[in-house]
Amino acid sequence: NYLGSVYTEGGMVQGKSHSVGLFRYMDVFKGIPFAAPPGRLEKPVPHPGWDGVLKATDYRMRCMQLNLLATDVVGSEDCLYLNIWVPQGNTVSTNLPVMVFIYGGGFLLGGGQGANFLDNYLYDGQEIADRGNVIVVTFNYRVGSLGFLSSGNAEAPGNYGLWDQHTAIAWVHRNIRNFGGNPGNITIFGESAGAASVNFQILSPKNKGLIRRAISQSGVALCPWAVNRNPRQYAEEIARKVGCPTDSGMVACLRRTDPKAVTLAGNVKFNPIVHNLALSPVIDGDFLPAEPDTLFGNAADIDYIAGVNDMDGHIFATLDIPSINNALVSTPVGTDAGIATYEEYTANWGSKPSDTDIKKTVVDMETDYIFLVPTQATLYLHSDHAKSGRTYSYLFNEPSRIPVFPLWMGADHADDLQYVFGKPFTTPLGYFPRHRDVAKYMISYWTNFAQTGDPNKGESSVPVTWPEFASNGHQYLVINNKMNRDSVKQMLRTSDLIRTLKLVVDEVGYIAEDERSRAQAANEVRRRRKTGELPPVYPNGWYRVLDSHMLERGDVKSVTVLGK
Repeated sequence: NYLGSVYTEGGMVQGKSHSVGLFRYMDVFKGIPFAAPPGRLEKPVPHPGWDGVLKATDYRMRCMQLNLLATDVVGSEDCLYLNIWVPQGNTVSTNLPVMVFIYGGGFLLGGGQGANFLDNYLYDGQEIADRGNVIVVTFNYRVGSLGFLSSGNAEAPGNYGLWDQHTAIAWVHRNIRNFGGNPGNITIFGESAGAASVNFQILSPKNKGLIRRAISQSGVALCPWAVNRNPRQYAEEIARKVGCPTDSGMVACLRRTDPKAVTLAGNVKFNPIVHNLALSPVIDGDFLPAEPDTLFGNAADIDYIAGVNDMDGHIFATLDIPSINNALVSTPVGTDAGIATYEEYTANWGSKPSDTDIKKTVVDMETDYIFLVPTQATLYLHSDHAKSGRTYSYLFNEPSRIPVFPLWMGADHADDLQYVFGKPFTTPLGYFPRHRDVAKYMISYWTNFAQTGDPNKGESSVPVTWPEFASNGHQYLVINNKMNRDSVKQMLRTSDLIRTLKLVVDEVGYIAEDERSRAQAANEVRRRRKTGELPPVYPNGWYRVLDSHMLERGDVKSVTVLGK
């Protein structure tokens, strides 16, 4: 059974259907526009529609962005399209839960289909749709300069990429019934910058009534990289690079400049002091009317899962301290090697820590600062403000499959995606049976949650009951291939996280390329603190430019983290 042509608000669309098993089929629609081609540095507007039947069989180009080496621009400004997977059985599906995915990529890159992965795309929704009996939607949103440049005032307030996401969610809400979906049961889920985006979407009053549930995988709005506190400085830097004035004519000039040039200029190699002022969401007084931590009342009736991978900081720690992966090289220790809370992590080292202890500690600190602590704070805020919304927490620690990593490696940033999207089933030769177990567990929990708001209840059986975060102390589920009743644990690394959070947010970190620039940056930070140019609390921390997906860029040779 398949849908044939489907009526949407813009006109008729026709996808493709194929068999995925005995009496099971998949209707796939690729490249349906959810908004008109966007104006440059403007909010998206509705699509005018089309005559006849739109052939929705191919992915459209991703939004204009830097290539992985940041040497060129790929993609198109005409990019606001979405893709839909609808599972079918003996009868045409109706009233299915809907899962809308938001990709990561540091707000700088990415596309709805994801990277091409062993002959199929990473974010192909088929396995989730088929195994969980849910509709899966992926879509493109603007990234980089064209998605997040902000003049810091009403001329070009920013957050265009977040408006695109909102517009896609609203389109799904209005049209998905015709594809067999339940508009009252939409779950949004995302990873890294996409996970922080999920959090921004449930906090924004603009989405009132559109979203029922949400899942953030390694990223929340409180992460130090998720909000840009100083967008004007960044916009002026980009304007200077493309030859625009930095006065009141700046935005008009940027709008008429070649978008490729504006995109290329978004790869800003700042001197270390402003390394972290990157293109990310801003508190614009509109989409985000106030600081994220004050907006959790808007998510009071939304069920929420938020979690991290146990070594999310690994990619980042490797970039700062390159000896981390090399068993033969010892890792520098001392307060310079990390952040001010260093002592808290080294308390259990004893008098002669092994090099492995030291390396794991550095990764722990980075994971905590960039992902874990903000995620914990978010879980508290969500469960404290919740009315009907439930809260769940997880830690994913299936060991990484990438062979260059040392034996102590746990799960790295973005490692969870291949399991959620069922890659061990799609490309079985690349995986062992235990990997298929992890994929089955994750898809079961995620799709049960989309159906019922409870990851344990739904069409799929799960290996262990996952308790709510606030039940009986603060509980979380450890997800890997060996799941049993020991997989439920109480509160992650409790070392008084909220106090740590305070210490960490007061911290300011810069990435510097070598010893000399590192010393310069340290002096510069001190000088700017004295003159009051740098506020004492500067939460937009390190690594803004170094999201996991940018690792492939060969331009990061060795970087060091600076503490105070």
